[in-house]
Amino acid sequence: MKSPITGKEMVLRKEKRTIQFRKSSFDVVFHFYYCNDSREQFTTTQLDELNTNQVYNQYRDLNNIPFPEEIVRIRKKYGLSASKMSEILGFGTNSYRQYEKGEIPNVSNARLIQMINDPKKFIDMVELCDSLDESLKNKYLKVGLDIVEERKRNIFSFNLKDYLLGNHLADIYSGYKNPDFSKFTEMVIYFSEKTEPFKTKMNKLLFYADFLMFKQNCFSISGIRYKAIGMGPVPNNFQSTFEYLANQNEIDIFYTPFPQGYIGEQFKARKDRRFNPNLFTKEELDVLGAVVKVFGECSTSEIINLSHKENAWKENNQNNDVISYQYAFDLIQI
Repeated sequence: MKSPITGKEMVLRKEKRTIQFRKSSFDVVFHFYYCNDSREQFTTTQLDELNTNQVYNQYRDLNNIPFPEEIVRIRKKYGLSASKMSEILGFGTNSYRQYEKGEIPNVSNARLIQMINDPKKFIDMVELCDSLDESLKNKYLKVGLDIVEERKRNIFSFNLKDYLLGNHLADIYSGYKNPDFSKFTEMVIYFSEKTEPFKTKMNKLLFYADFLMFKQNCFSISGIRYKAIGMGPVPNNFQSTFEYLANQNEIDIFYTPFPQGYIGEQFKARKDRRFNPNLFTKEELDVLGAVVKVFGECSTSEIINLSHKENAWKENNQNNDVISYQYAFDLIQI
Protein backbone atom coordinates (compact mmCIF):
# COMPACT_ATOMS: atom_id res chain seq x y z
CA MET A 1 0.00 0.00 0.00
CA LYS A 2 1.26 3.46 -0.89
CA SER A 3 1.29 6.29 1.62
CA PRO A 4 -1.45 8.87 0.93
CA ILE A 5 1.05 11.49 2.13
CA THR A 6 4.28 10.64 0.28
CA GLY A 7 3.11 8.18 -2.36
CA LYS A 8 5.81 5.72 -1.30
CA GLU A 9 5.22 2.07 -0.49
CA MET A 10 4.55 1.49 3.21
CA VAL A 11 5.55 -1.42 5.40
CA LEU A 12 2.94 -3.71 6.94
CA ARG A 13 3.55 -3.92 10.67
CA LYS A 14 2.09 -5.93 13.52
CA GLU A 15 2.21 -5.12 17.21
CA LYS A 16 0.43 -6.25 20.35
CA ARG A 17 -2.18 -3.80 21.60
CA THR A 18 -4.93 -3.82 24.20
CA ILE A 19 -8.37 -2.73 22.99
CA GLN A 20 -11.41 -1.95 25.14
CA PHE A 21 -14.80 -3.33 24.13
CA ARG A 22 -17.99 -3.40 26.21
CA LYS A 23 -16.15 -2.81 29.49
CA SER A 24 -13.59 -5.57 28.83
CA SER A 25 -9.98 -5.45 27.64
CA PHE A 26 -8.65 -7.68 24.89
CA ASP A 27 -5.09 -8.23 23.66
CA VAL A 28 -4.80 -8.33 19.87
CA VAL A 29 -2.14 -8.45 17.18
CA PHE A 30 -2.86 -5.09 15.60
CA HIS A 31 -2.11 -4.81 11.86
CA PHE A 32 -1.32 -1.48 10.19
CA TYR A 33 0.76 0.15 7.48
CA TYR A 34 3.52 2.51 8.58
CA CYS A 35 4.81 5.49 6.60
CA ASN A 36 8.48 5.94 7.47
CA ASP A 37 8.63 9.55 6.28
CA SER A 38 5.55 10.92 8.02
CA ARG A 39 5.51 8.32 10.84
CA GLU A 40 1.77 8.01 10.29
CA GLN A 41 -0.16 4.74 10.60
CA PHE A 42 -2.84 3.64 8.14
CA THR A 43 -5.22 0.72 7.82
CA THR A 44 -7.39 -0.67 5.05
CA THR A 45 -10.91 -2.03 5.27
CA GLN A 46 -9.45 -5.55 5.29
CA LEU A 47 -7.04 -4.73 8.13
CA ASP A 48 -9.79 -3.01 10.10
CA GLU A 49 -11.88 -6.17 9.82
CA LEU A 50 -8.93 -8.33 10.84
CA ASN A 51 -8.23 -6.18 13.91
CA THR A 52 -11.89 -5.92 14.87
CA ASN A 53 -12.55 -9.64 14.44
CA GLN A 54 -9.87 -10.39 17.01
CA VAL A 55 -11.75 -8.32 19.57
CA TYR A 56 -15.21 -9.64 18.68
CA ASN A 57 -14.03 -13.25 18.71
CA GLN A 58 -12.52 -12.92 22.16
CA TYR A 59 -15.65 -11.18 23.45
CA ARG A 60 -17.86 -13.97 22.10
CA ASP A 61 -15.56 -16.59 23.60
CA LEU A 62 -15.47 -14.82 26.97
CA ASN A 63 -19.26 -14.60 27.17
CA ASN A 64 -20.05 -17.91 25.44
CA ILE A 65 -21.87 -16.15 22.59
CA PRO A 66 -22.37 -18.19 19.39
CA PHE A 67 -20.62 -17.09 16.21
CA PRO A 68 -22.53 -16.04 13.06
CA GLU A 69 -21.85 -19.32 11.25
CA GLU A 70 -23.29 -21.27 14.16
CA ILE A 71 -26.31 -18.98 14.33
CA VAL A 72 -26.99 -19.62 10.64
CA ARG A 73 -26.48 -23.37 11.04
CA ILE A 74 -29.01 -23.60 13.89
CA ARG A 75 -31.70 -21.86 11.86
CA LYS A 76 -31.09 -23.88 8.71
CA LYS A 77 -31.26 -27.10 10.68
CA TYR A 78 -34.95 -26.42 11.24
CA GLY A 79 -35.62 -24.98 7.78
CA LEU A 80 -36.83 -21.64 9.14
CA SER A 81 -36.47 -18.14 7.78
CA ALA A 82 -34.60 -15.66 9.96
CA SER A 83 -37.82 -13.77 10.68
CA LYS A 84 -39.62 -16.93 11.82
CA MET A 85 -36.72 -17.88 14.08
CA SER A 86 -36.87 -14.39 15.58
CA GLU A 87 -40.60 -14.83 16.12
CA ILE A 88 -40.22 -18.17 17.89
CA LEU A 89 -37.46 -16.82 20.13
CA GLY A 90 -39.37 -13.64 20.90
CA PHE A 91 -36.80 -11.32 19.29
CA GLY A 92 -37.44 -8.27 17.15
CA THR A 93 -38.41 -9.06 13.54
CA ASN A 94 -34.94 -8.56 12.07
CA SER A 95 -32.84 -9.47 15.10
CA TYR A 96 -31.90 -13.00 14.07
CA ARG A 97 -30.97 -11.85 10.58
CA GLN A 98 -28.66 -9.19 12.03
CA TYR A 99 -27.02 -11.74 14.32
CA GLU A 100 -26.32 -13.92 11.29
CA LYS A 101 -24.63 -10.95 9.61
CA GLY A 102 -22.30 -10.44 12.57
CA GLU A 103 -24.12 -8.23 15.05
CA ILE A 104 -23.30 -9.52 18.54
CA PRO A 105 -26.41 -10.57 20.50
CA ASN A 106 -26.74 -9.65 24.13
CA VAL A 107 -26.03 -12.43 26.60
CA SER A 108 -29.70 -13.35 27.23
CA ASN A 109 -30.48 -13.64 23.51
CA ALA A 110 -27.30 -15.65 23.00
CA ARG A 111 -28.47 -18.13 25.64
CA LEU A 112 -31.80 -18.56 23.86
CA ILE A 113 -30.07 -19.23 20.54
CA GLN A 114 -27.83 -21.84 22.15
CA MET A 115 -30.79 -23.42 23.93
CA ILE A 116 -32.86 -23.79 20.76
CA ASN A 117 -30.01 -25.72 19.15
CA ASP A 118 -31.38 -28.67 21.15
CA PRO A 119 -34.37 -29.94 19.12
CA LYS A 120 -36.25 -30.78 22.32
CA LYS A 121 -35.92 -27.18 23.46
CA PHE A 122 -36.91 -26.05 19.96
CA ILE A 123 -40.13 -28.06 20.33
CA ASP A 124 -40.81 -26.39 23.69
CA MET A 125 -40.27 -22.92 22.24
CA VAL A 126 -42.57 -23.61 19.27
CA GLU A 127 -45.31 -24.81 21.60
CA LEU A 128 -44.98 -21.62 23.67
CA CYS A 129 -45.11 -19.31 20.62
CA ASP A 130 -48.66 -17.86 20.52
CA SER A 131 -48.15 -15.89 17.31
CA LEU A 132 -47.80 -18.97 15.06
CA ASP A 133 -50.93 -20.29 13.39
CA GLU A 134 -51.75 -23.96 14.02
CA SER A 135 -50.58 -25.23 10.63
CA LEU A 136 -47.15 -23.64 10.95
CA LYS A 137 -46.86 -24.72 14.57
CA ASN A 138 -47.60 -28.33 13.65
CA LYS A 139 -45.14 -28.15 10.76
CA TYR A 140 -42.32 -26.90 12.98
CA LEU A 141 -43.16 -29.39 15.72
CA LYS A 142 -42.83 -32.20 13.19
CA VAL A 143 -39.44 -30.85 12.08
CA GLY A 144 -38.22 -30.88 15.68
CA LEU A 145 -39.54 -34.38 16.33
CA ASP A 146 -37.97 -35.71 13.12
CA ILE A 147 -34.56 -34.35 14.19
CA VAL A 148 -34.92 -35.95 17.64
CA GLU A 149 -35.70 -39.31 16.01
CA GLU A 150 -32.84 -38.96 13.52
CA ARG A 151 -30.41 -38.36 16.37
CA LYS A 152 -31.63 -41.49 18.12
CA ARG A 153 -31.09 -43.55 14.97
CA ASN A 154 -27.64 -42.12 14.31
CA ILE A 155 -26.39 -41.67 17.88
CA PHE A 156 -23.29 -43.79 17.25
CA SER A 157 -22.28 -41.73 14.22
CA PHE A 158 -22.80 -38.44 16.08
CA ASN A 159 -20.78 -39.63 19.08
CA LEU A 160 -17.97 -40.99 16.92
CA LYS A 161 -17.56 -37.72 15.00
CA ASP A 162 -17.58 -35.80 18.27
CA TYR A 163 -14.82 -38.07 19.52
CA LEU A 164 -12.75 -37.75 16.34
CA LEU A 165 -12.81 -33.98 15.93
CA GLY A 166 -14.00 -32.93 19.37
CA ASN A 167 -17.29 -31.35 20.38
CA HIS A 168 -15.68 -28.25 21.89
CA LEU A 169 -17.15 -24.81 21.53
CA ALA A 170 -15.49 -22.32 19.22
CA ASP A 171 -12.38 -20.80 20.81
CA ILE A 172 -8.85 -19.67 19.96
CA TYR A 173 -7.71 -23.32 19.77
CA SER A 174 -10.29 -24.14 17.09
CA GLY A 175 -9.88 -20.91 15.14
CA TYR A 176 -13.19 -19.66 16.56
CA LYS A 177 -15.15 -22.28 14.64
CA ASN A 178 -17.08 -25.31 15.85
CA PRO A 179 -15.66 -28.55 14.40
CA ASP A 180 -17.09 -29.14 10.93
CA PHE A 181 -16.61 -32.77 9.94
CA SER A 182 -17.97 -32.21 6.43
CA LYS A 183 -15.51 -29.43 5.65
CA PHE A 184 -12.61 -31.34 7.14
CA THR A 185 -13.52 -34.34 4.98
CA GLU A 186 -13.60 -32.18 1.85
CA MET A 187 -10.23 -30.65 2.72
CA VAL A 188 -8.71 -34.14 2.92
CA ILE A 189 -10.29 -35.04 -0.42
CA TYR A 190 -9.05 -31.79 -2.00
CA PHE A 191 -5.44 -32.35 -1.02
CA SER A 192 -5.71 -36.02 -2.01
CA GLU A 193 -6.86 -34.98 -5.49
CA LYS A 194 -4.23 -32.27 -5.92
CA THR A 195 -1.08 -33.78 -4.42
CA GLU A 196 -1.66 -37.45 -3.40
CA PRO A 197 0.31 -36.80 -0.21
CA PHE A 198 1.57 -39.22 2.37
CA LYS A 199 -0.06 -38.92 5.78
CA THR A 200 2.59 -36.72 7.36
CA LYS A 201 2.41 -34.23 4.49
CA MET A 202 -1.41 -34.30 4.60
CA ASN A 203 -1.27 -33.22 8.24
CA LYS A 204 0.88 -30.22 7.35
CA LEU A 205 -1.31 -29.21 4.39
CA LEU A 206 -4.37 -29.21 6.64
CA PHE A 207 -2.52 -27.20 9.29
CA TYR A 208 -1.35 -24.56 6.82
CA ALA A 209 -4.82 -24.25 5.26
CA ASP A 210 -6.60 -23.68 8.56
CA PHE A 211 -3.94 -21.37 9.96
CA LEU A 212 -3.57 -19.35 6.75
CA MET A 213 -7.33 -18.79 6.73
CA PHE A 214 -7.14 -17.57 10.32
CA LYS A 215 -4.22 -15.32 9.46
CA GLN A 216 -6.37 -13.62 6.83
CA ASN A 217 -9.70 -13.25 8.63
CA CYS A 218 -9.46 -14.65 12.20
CA PHE A 219 -11.48 -17.80 11.46
CA SER A 220 -10.25 -21.28 10.58
CA ILE A 221 -11.89 -23.40 7.89
CA SER A 222 -12.55 -26.66 9.71
CA GLY A 223 -12.67 -25.74 13.40
CA ILE A 224 -10.12 -28.47 14.09
CA ARG A 225 -7.56 -28.35 16.87
CA TYR A 226 -3.93 -29.07 16.05
CA LYS A 227 -1.18 -30.46 18.26
CA ALA A 228 2.58 -30.07 17.92
CA ILE A 229 4.30 -33.47 17.78
CA GLY A 230 7.74 -34.57 16.63
CA MET A 231 6.87 -34.61 12.93
CA GLY A 232 5.20 -31.20 13.04
CA PRO A 233 1.62 -29.92 13.56
CA VAL A 234 -1.15 -32.53 13.25
CA PRO A 235 -4.96 -32.49 13.59
CA ASN A 236 -6.34 -33.92 16.80
CA ASN A 237 -7.00 -37.69 16.50
CA PHE A 238 -5.71 -37.63 12.93
CA GLN A 239 -4.96 -41.35 12.70
CA SER A 240 -8.46 -42.46 13.74
CA THR A 241 -10.08 -39.75 11.63
CA PHE A 242 -8.23 -40.76 8.46
CA GLU A 243 -9.05 -44.44 9.05
CA TYR A 244 -12.71 -43.52 9.46
CA LEU A 245 -12.71 -41.56 6.18
CA ALA A 246 -11.13 -44.51 4.38
CA ASN A 247 -13.67 -46.93 5.87
CA GLN A 248 -16.46 -44.61 4.70
CA ASN A 249 -15.01 -44.67 1.15
CA GLU A 250 -14.32 -40.94 1.22
CA ILE A 251 -10.66 -41.50 0.26
CA ASP A 252 -8.29 -44.37 -0.52
CA ILE A 253 -5.14 -44.98 1.52
CA PHE A 254 -2.34 -46.99 -0.06
CA TYR A 255 0.38 -48.55 2.08
CA THR A 256 3.97 -48.48 0.80
CA PRO A 257 6.92 -50.16 2.57
CA PHE A 258 10.14 -48.14 2.62
CA PRO A 259 13.73 -49.43 2.95
CA GLN A 260 14.09 -47.56 6.24
CA GLY A 261 11.67 -50.04 7.77
CA TYR A 262 8.45 -48.04 8.00
CA ILE A 263 5.25 -48.12 5.96
CA GLY A 264 4.04 -44.96 4.28
CA GLU A 265 0.32 -44.17 4.02
CA GLN A 266 -0.47 -42.34 0.78
CA PHE A 267 -3.80 -40.58 0.24
CA LYS A 268 -5.48 -40.76 -3.14
CA ALA A 269 -8.86 -39.46 -4.28
CA ARG A 270 -11.51 -41.92 -5.39
CA LYS A 271 -12.99 -41.61 -8.87
CA ASP A 272 -16.48 -41.93 -7.40
CA ARG A 273 -15.89 -39.34 -4.65
CA ARG A 274 -14.75 -35.98 -5.93
CA PHE A 275 -14.15 -32.78 -4.00
CA ASN A 276 -17.28 -30.70 -3.32
CA PRO A 277 -16.43 -26.97 -3.52
CA ASN A 278 -19.96 -25.88 -2.63
CA LEU A 279 -19.28 -26.17 1.10
CA PHE A 280 -16.62 -23.46 0.93
CA THR A 281 -16.50 -19.71 0.46
CA LYS A 282 -14.38 -18.19 -2.31
CA GLU A 283 -11.87 -17.09 0.34
CA GLU A 284 -11.59 -20.63 1.67
CA LEU A 285 -11.13 -22.07 -1.81
CA ASP A 286 -8.44 -19.48 -2.51
CA VAL A 287 -6.63 -20.52 0.67
CA LEU A 288 -6.75 -24.20 -0.29
CA GLY A 289 -5.33 -23.31 -3.69
CA ALA A 290 -2.59 -21.17 -2.15
CA VAL A 291 -1.49 -24.03 0.11
CA VAL A 292 -1.23 -26.39 -2.89
CA LYS A 293 0.69 -23.76 -4.87
CA VAL A 294 3.26 -23.29 -2.08
CA PHE A 295 3.59 -26.84 -0.76
CA GLY A 296 2.21 -29.08 -3.51
CA GLU A 297 5.62 -30.03 -4.89
CA CYS A 298 7.27 -30.36 -1.46
CA SER A 299 8.39 -33.78 -0.34
CA THR A 300 7.27 -35.04 3.05
CA SER A 301 10.66 -34.33 4.61
CA GLU A 302 10.73 -30.83 3.12
CA ILE A 303 7.35 -29.81 4.50
CA ILE A 304 8.29 -31.27 7.89
CA ASN A 305 11.40 -29.08 7.98
CA LEU A 306 9.41 -26.04 6.91
CA SER A 307 6.79 -26.60 9.61
CA HIS A 308 9.56 -26.92 12.22
CA LYS A 309 10.52 -23.31 11.51
CA GLU A 310 7.09 -22.04 12.55
CA ASN A 311 6.63 -20.65 16.06
CA ALA A 312 3.42 -22.69 16.21
CA TRP A 313 5.55 -25.83 16.34
CA LYS A 314 8.72 -24.55 18.03
CA GLU A 315 6.89 -23.22 21.09
CA ASN A 316 4.51 -26.16 21.55
CA ASN A 317 6.28 -29.37 20.55
CA GLN A 318 8.06 -30.12 23.81
CA ASN A 319 4.87 -31.27 25.53
CA ASN A 320 2.81 -31.99 22.40
CA ASP A 321 0.60 -29.01 23.28
CA VAL A 322 -2.51 -27.93 21.41
CA ILE A 323 -1.58 -24.97 19.20
CA SER A 324 -3.35 -21.65 19.60
CA TYR A 325 -4.48 -20.15 16.29
CA GLN A 326 -2.87 -16.92 17.50
CA TYR A 327 0.32 -18.39 16.03
CA ALA A 328 -1.22 -17.94 12.58
CA PHE A 329 -0.01 -14.33 12.64
CA ASP A 330 3.57 -15.66 12.95
CA LEU A 331 3.46 -17.93 9.87
CA ILE A 332 6.57 -17.48 7.76
CA GLN A 333 6.26 -20.18 5.09
CA ILE A 334 3.04 -18.91 3.54
